[in-house]
Amino acid sequence: MDTRTGLPVVGMVGGGQLARMTHQAAIALGQSLRVLAVGEGESAGLVAAEVAHGHHTDLDALRSFARDVDVLTFDHEHVPGEHLRSLAADGVVVRPGPGALAFAQNKLLMRERMATLGLPNPAFTEVTQVDDVVKFGDEHGWPAILKAATGGYDGKGVWTLDSADEARALAEELLEAGMSLLVEQRVPMLRELSALVARSPFGQGAAWPVVETVQSDGINTEVLAPAPGLSDTRRQQAQDLALRIAEELDVAGVMAVELFETEDGDGLVINELAMRPHNSGHWTMDGSRTSQFEQHMRAVLDYPLGTTDLLSPTVMANVLGAPETPTMSVDERLHHLFARYPDVKVHLYGKGERPGRKLGHVNVLGPIDDDTRAKARMAAHWLSHAEWPDGYSIH
Repeated sequence: MDTRTGLPVVGMVGGGQLARMTHQAAIALGQSLRVLAVGEGESAGLVAAEVAHGHHTDLDALRSFARDVDVLTFDHEHVPGEHLRSLAADGVVVRPGPGALAFAQNKLLMRERMATLGLPNPAFTEVTQVDDVVKFGDEHGWPAILKAATGGYDGKGVWTLDSADEARALAEELLEAGMSLLVEQRVPMLRELSALVARSPFGQGAAWPVVETVQSDGINTEVLAPAPGLSDTRRQQAQDLALRIAEELDVAGVMAVELFETEDGDGLVINELAMRPHNSGHWTMDGSRTSQFEQHMRAVLDYPLGTTDLLSPTVMANVLGAPETPTMSVDERLHHLFARYPDVKVHLYGKGERPGRKLGHVNVLGPIDDDTRAKARMAAHWLSHAEWPDGYSIH
């Protein structure tokens, strides 16, 4: 307990943009989020008042950090499971707990648990030898999707295999490198959706509107909230599915269930789980009555959850680093962006620029139509490239 404020102390492992934005929400709740960052200059470390430095794979650093907090939470899923279990055994309040996080850390475990629960999965199997992949592809059809069971993100650790020969070559290479693998049937999908929910230790749940996510090279570039044209039946199905997973896995905090919408069967297939604030929920900072970051704080503190009503349809676009860093400063880019689009809400993460890196995002409120989407894409492109795709002159 913080003796100055009389409030419990939340510590977040990881100093990235999710911790940075959670810190913004924490301030309004009377807190200064405590952050464990790997090194100097990380996104959250630039704004949080109380930052400890240590690696998330170092159990001693984790124990030292946890000693001064009332609840421990995360801005990523990369803390080793054995460390999480050790912390819990020490009496540290870990939310979400090690048992839940295991299913976000290991895609094979997740698939097996979803199958046990009878929830919509693609066909899959563990890969322990090259023949496992070839047999699976021959039975379920090519292309097939090969995945690293642990460690993948933003399209990394995912490979599309078009033939048995390609499967043999890649699987042999990855298995020899000691990688844990699974192979999945490629899902014929209409689009990708995300069902974002929160659950408290008390057992209260809350669900935001289901959104559509747009991917490019495995990276989420755009979110449409709510998902255009989604039927009430499918929306309810997605929200119920996510809330059931949160309850079955005993999640405490925010969780995103990434989904494929299909034309046949139940219409929805589970892709992946993330047990933390998620890129598909950044729109909630401006478009929802309660942002995912405030909700995560409420959930891990076991406060009653906030309402998730839609304030406005919102298009979120990620600001991704340009192939070459512009000579124009970020300050000047902001100046010109606001001169053209004073209504665009900008959220920058304080990161150094490099190609493809998530530097921030923009939210544009308004109907989900071509004009709103174009404005969001142009604003994000301008902030990263210092050029307007439509040729607009800044002078």
